[in-house]
Amino acid sequence: MQAEEYLSVLNPSQRQAVEHDGSSLLILAGAGSGKTRVITTKIAYLIQKKHVDPASILAVTFTKKAANEMKERAIHLEPKAEYAQLRTFHSWGAFFLRRYYSQAGVDKNFTVYDDDDMVTLVTKAVPSLTKKDAAMVAHKISLAKDYGLTPDSDDFSAIDADEDFAYYYDSYQRLLRETGNVDFGDLILLPYLVLKNNANIRHETHLRYRVVMVDEYQDSNVAQFLLLQQLAGVEDEAGVYVCVVGDDDQSIYKFRGAEIQNILNFNRLFPGTQVVRLESNYRSTAEILACADSVVKNNSGRLGKTLHAERGKGKKPVLVFLPNQDEETSFCSTMILNAHEKGVPFSDWAILYRTNAQSLGFESQFLHDKIPYQVVGTLKFYEREEIKDSLAWLSFVANPRDQIAFRRIVNKPVRGVGPTTQDKIVDASVGLSILEGCRRIKLSKKAAEGIELFCSLNEKLASMIDVKQDDEEKIMHLSDFVQEAVKGSGLEDYHKSQDEVAGTQKLANLQELVNSASLYPCTREGLLEFLDHIELDRTLENEAEEDENQDRVTLITLHNTKGLEYPRVIITGMEYGVFPRENKSAEELEEERRLCYVGITRARDELYLTSCSMRRMYGQTKFMSPSPFLNEIDKGLLKVLGDRPDSFSPGSATGDSDPIAQKWHKGALVYHDDWGHGQIISGKFSEDGDYVVSVQFENGGTKKFLPKYQKSLMLEG
Repeated sequence: MQAEEYLSVLNPSQRQAVEHDGSSLLILAGAGSGKTRVITTKIAYLIQKKHVDPASILAVTFTKKAANEMKERAIHLEPKAEYAQLRTFHSWGAFFLRRYYSQAGVDKNFTVYDDDDMVTLVTKAVPSLTKKDAAMVAHKISLAKDYGLTPDSDDFSAIDADEDFAYYYDSYQRLLRETGNVDFGDLILLPYLVLKNNANIRHETHLRYRVVMVDEYQDSNVAQFLLLQQLAGVEDEAGVYVCVVGDDDQSIYKFRGAEIQNILNFNRLFPGTQVVRLESNYRSTAEILACADSVVKNNSGRLGKTLHAERGKGKKPVLVFLPNQDEETSFCSTMILNAHEKGVPFSDWAILYRTNAQSLGFESQFLHDKIPYQVVGTLKFYEREEIKDSLAWLSFVANPRDQIAFRRIVNKPVRGVGPTTQDKIVDASVGLSILEGCRRIKLSKKAAEGIELFCSLNEKLASMIDVKQDDEEKIMHLSDFVQEAVKGSGLEDYHKSQDEVAGTQKLANLQELVNSASLYPCTREGLLEFLDHIELDRTLENEAEEDENQDRVTLITLHNTKGLEYPRVIITGMEYGVFPRENKSAEELEEERRLCYVGITRARDELYLTSCSMRRMYGQTKFMSPSPFLNEIDKGLLKVLGDRPDSFSPGSATGDSDPIAQKWHKGALVYHDDWGHGQIISGKFSEDGDYVVSVQFENGGTKKFLPKYQKSLMLEG
């Protein structure tokens, strides 16, 4: 394809970015602005019009899928692009280390250790660590490498305040080098160190790569930035052309080590940089983009741009206030079914939520309403390991003859009861409960101790559901029982001990299981009804899977939507405490706001936002207040349905964003010297500008207070 042919389809900003040369270039590519087209066209243009040797072009991105797409599209425009290196950061790191393995101190035929291998190596390097502690240390070592830190770095305060961490890291790294292998973090850190410490290799690399491009630059970590600096040769004026493409408003992976300062400070770190903004959006309508802009403009840490819709005005986004999460799932289901009757495919819809655990309500509702769905980026709720483990405990308490449940839970976490011992116990339990079988056989001391703990917890749990509950005021919910099973069994700590991200998600899923049990009484009948409900959902799920119809609603977390788009998007759980979470620092709140921006800009044609006044959390029903992000959306941009809460004030960064209002929010638990324990049921600003809360106390009374001046009213927890 000739250059004028592929240049003619670009808008002025895109063409400016493609034709730019000389100094380094930062392309600020807004959502839906055609950044992949710009990158691939620029590669073709460099080869065809600037006569750059394709082998001297290195373009890196973060996923294999993105790298493959980039390569295919570049080759379509210019066949010689086949000889350019278009790959992921880590695959290029592996390629580099295969060539310079000796200087990196690794074996020529090294293999790459995954997370599990790292934990195993930590336990061998530091035998005194438990498996749980070793998993945490391994995670922090990975984080240290993402920050470009080596074992002899001076300051690990950003990673771990424990003074022993440097020793753990050094012991692990020494053993890793003895094996000759590398871990995932080494694929970035070692190439950086080789280039930094070896002038000849650095010079050779600069001669080889004359163009270095980085896609999704806002997702780069510190080590990747340091590597880019070495590849670019900024300090020795190597003349390498550097072009990075990214969107500071879509930096949402801090938990993975992404450092937004890389893109915010690119101009300063690469002097002479030209910035080209891609602000023409080809995905969403103007009404949707206006909502996104009105939220993200409240961030101070951004370079600034305003997206312009190329598709026209479109429908006004809808904000729906609902009484609770059951009404939320019902509303979404009804809206999707009504649209489907009018010919709208199920696949047009995406349900977005902040945490994986929120999928449970929608999965259950859609199964009962026969709406086909797919959960993207994770397993369906009842297929998740931590949920299966917990349900096995509940099933075994309900039926102590359940061999399958027994084998799943008796040695998880490890209690010294291996498969052989389990077989003996099951054999001794013929015609009896397995708990009776446990007491019939002689076991080793370690196994006997483990079985004693196992049996004791079962007896405790059984006593919780076999007690008659006559006092209505003190009736327990089944959620108390499930919470005790999850904590007492050690499953909570077991799943929490995984890496920081996975462990947090698993705990959230366990808590959602606890929440779902709060609708049932803490009795044996309540437990059986709860298990029957889950089994019915599982049966419906299996039936749905047999249907090969690919016309399905998408259920997906906000983080997983990056790079995706849907005709109709519903962002759910727009409440303070859910999205954003409570007690976020200013920096964390800015990232949550960027996440909101990402969610909104996934919508092509229609956008819906839902917010509940009550939600089941931590086994209790809590009053909720609208997300402060909703208050930031300019007045008039939203069509509002349902009962507006007092604290909803669109177009205002005050409301729930005010420090006092945020602290004394709806649903917060309080204690008053005279009135006792209570909960805030509403909060709003008076005409005088004072924040007033209404508190409902356990004795049934409701009182109003000015938290700013009230000394006898205190927050609990």
